Amino acid sequence: MKVALIHDHLAQDGGAEKVLKCFSELFPRAPIYTLLYEKRHVDKHFFDKTIETSIIQRLPGGVKHYQWYMPFMPMAVEFFDLNHYDLVISSSSAFSKGVITSPYTLHICYCHSPTRYLWDYTHQYINELRYNKFVKKIASLVLNYIRMWDRLAADRVDLFLANSDTVKGRIGKYYRRTSDVIYPPVETDLFDLSRDPGEYYLIGGRLTAYKRFDIVIQAFMENRKPLKIFGDGVEFEKLIKLAADSRNIEFLGRVSDETRAQLYMNSKAFIYPQEEDFGITAVESMAAGRPVIAYRKGGATETVIENRTGMFFDTQNAQAVAEAVEKFESMHFDQGIIREHALKFSKERFKAEFMEYVEREFRLFKGKSTISDGQYEDRG
Repeated sequence: MKVALIHDHLAQDGGAEKVLKCFSELFPRAPIYTLLYEKRHVDKHFFDKTIETSIIQRLPGGVKHYQWYMPFMPMAVEFFDLNHYDLVISSSSAFSKGVITSPYTLHICYCHSPTRYLWDYTHQYINELRYNKFVKKIASLVLNYIRMWDRLAADRVDLFLANSDTVKGRIGKYYRRTSDVIYPPVETDLFDLSRDPGEYYLIGGRLTAYKRFDIVIQAFMENRKPLKIFGDGVEFEKLIKLAADSRNIEFLGRVSDETRAQLYMNSKAFIYPQEEDFGITAVESMAAGRPVIAYRKGGATETVIENRTGMFFDTQNAQAVAEAVEKFESMHFDQGIIREHALKFSKERFKAEFMEYVEREFRLFKGKSTISDGQYEDRG
């Protein structure tokens, strides 16, 4: 059986790339098709894999400023010829699900979310663009064209897998398709329990506007409690300026996996103010036995158990964060129970569930057992 993997792009190292890494470990000979890649991300996880890129990789600024070429990405994905594969697995939150396959190919899409800047996030996305009104109008027209393509592209997928019930709901809403849920992998074995948790609170990840780290900073500027922030992103300088006069707030920038694990283990709690599709950082905190103070929306409602592995606040503003922190100070959590819950989202669990799903569905698609024990052959 010939297998191909396709991923939107390898321009960052986030949760979607961790999923792709698992797929590549399950199908080690399968080539990876992607619109473009940044070498340091490929070298880190996929140095020994065959990587096939689109024409965007070779265009001026195609890697560093790939957003310029968004209008051409649907066409670039369609240029990939995957007709000679038996199984295509797309890891998609944007374009890769739109690849064209043959009638004899089973296309399974692991959907991180319907493209958020095209659907539920589109108005906020346009408003946050740092351009004048004229450019924003042009951007709206481009997104309208891509939105129509995105809806049609969803019909090319044979089977959808969602990374959470939250995303399953979006797939049903925007694509009118059913899907099954398999939660994404979290490398829980990187974390352990701390005998002496610290006194600081922690937030971190990619510093982007929708994650609302600004409201956490505002809350801690008022309560003066120690707060550490790890990660990098487009909001880095803006957030530093916001917290400029607050000595209790520390920016750590991009950190290693080992340092991140220690930050979780030695924190008082992890604060999670954003609405995410799933939310790997919240589960990482719980894998280190540390409770999560989360906004009650999105994937956190599926991973955090209220009053057992964390707590929620209901309004996405600084006052709600501050009140939640004050309430948390009088609560007690058992870090052993928290970690035990997080282990349900392990990498090993993901691989087992995913392969069981693929074997069953491929057998149904082909009408015979092709990849059962002793018969499966990964020929790429």
